[in-house]
Amino acid sequence: MRTKASLITTMLLGIACLGGQGVAAAADEQWHSLFNGKDLSGWTIKIAKHPLNENYADTFRVEDGILKVSYEGYQKFDQRFGHLFTNQPYSNYILRLEYKIIGAAIEDAPHWAKLNSGVMIHAQSPLSMRLDQGFPVSMEVQFLAVGATAGKQTANAVTPGTNLEVNGKLVTDHIIDSQSKLYPLDEWVTAEIEVRGNEQVVHRINDVEVLRYQRPQLDPKDEDAQRLLAAGAPLQLSFGHIALQAESQPIWFRNIRIRQLEK
Repeated sequence: MRTKASLITTMLLGIACLGGQGVAAAADEQWHSLFNGKDLSGWTIKIAKHPLNENYADTFRVEDGILKVSYEGYQKFDQRFGHLFTNQPYSNYILRLEYKIIGAAIEDAPHWAKLNSGVMIHAQSPLSMRLDQGFPVSMEVQFLAVGATAGKQTANAVTPGTNLEVNGKLVTDHIIDSQSKLYPLDEWVTAEIEVRGNEQVVHRINDVEVLRYQRPQLDPKDEDAQRLLAAGAPLQLSFGHIALQAESQPIWFRNIRIRQLEK
């Protein structure tokens, strides 16, 4: 049985991180690529119902310099929500990437998951997730395309196991709407997320600010957040992993870059 101390080291705010890498020591004003365009080096896979780093049916793949989420090898989805985590956690940074939602979601996916994907920030370590856990405790920047039923705009904030504040008021809604719009299938969209630790998060789409919120925090009413809190994680989220989502909908990612910021 794992001790409480060993469990803490694998949690969101543990000292150690995957691959023996530590939290970035110093801010760097230069952009750095998180994706080398060749393979999944620097990333860790966790798909619900499968062990860590089992890339079931080649869900996450690299083709022609693009990081793709594909369901070509699936017979059925069966609630196998997946995420591709950075090996390293981050705190103060700007994440910039381009995404393109393509094709159709796998048939047995929930209706709300169709034309729907995203990127998670301040995510718990995949080492601390349950085998069948669908989503890491995190803040999601939700990506939606025209026709989605989960919302009427892209870049909403979604809160699996978390809460946030807007203008000083605690918000416990699962989805917080942005001021963006929906973009059609097969169109590249640029998303930028500015993260200032626990102080503030800003979502931008195609260089336009569409949402701003503060003080991301664990939700004490959520089962998975309760596990983190019981293991010693603080209520307020100040850093965590970045994770690209596989939510039953094919999606492509490219130009995934990060610029670390001074505190």
